Amino acid sequence: VQLQASGGGFVQAGDSLRLSCAASIRTFSSRSMGWFRQAPGKERESVADIDWSGSSTIYIDSVKGRFTISRDNANNMVYLQMNSLKPEDTAVYYCAARGEVYNAFAAYEYFGRGTQVTVSS
Repeated sequence: VQLQASGGGFVQAGDSLRLSCAASIRTFSSRSMGWFRQAPGKERESVADIDWSGSSTIYIDSVKGRFTISRDNANNMVYLQMNSLKPEDTAVYYCAARGEVYNAFAAYEYFGRGTQVTVSS
């Protein structure tokens, strides 16, 4: 299993970024996927989750209305559109896959390399 995130960068507050995650998982279209982030000195936190069909999404409160998670099952891709970025969004962002197919409550078992997002004020 390989998950490769990309699309991070250095932006100003209020700007937008779109993160992409290329997943090498044969059962990709059967797994819930998510984006996590970890800021310096803080624990990793789940930012957004999307079920295998793309019909159900969950966000942490701090990004609701600003971030949108989506997926393309035909191409094994997951995206995170981030709008109205704030300095507190600065972190390394990771995409992840749950360990079981068709189970939205299974633990996340697969994490890829992250991509750095830095938002200046």
